[in-house]
Amino acid sequence: MSFLNIAFPATSAMPVAQIALSSIIASARPLLGFGILTTTLIVFKPLILGMLRACLLLVHPKLSREEKAAKRNLRNILTIRRMANDLDSSSPSMAAELRALAARG
Repeated sequence: MSFLNIAFPATSAMPVAQIALSSIIASARPLLGFGILTTTLIVFKPLILGMLRACLLLVHPKLSREEKAAKRNLRNILTIRRMANDLDSSSPSMAAELRALAARG
């Protein structure tokens, strides 16, 4: 220990303070980055949600009323035909009626 350490105690404490300060800054930097990211996401949330919905519509567009009705009609016809096939062995006349009903659409 020299005379300068006694005369100027701050100079001997500087390296310890620098190490402590650098460790505090190193631990605070990721938290600051996460805070900035969170704030940005909160501020631009409506814009981000709108862009995500637009991308979803590009991948899977919504069906029109006519397309939904046609899909429902096809599903009903297929169900009636399946019922007719089930009844084919036990009641052929009922199966024929169901096939005629399915043919009308």
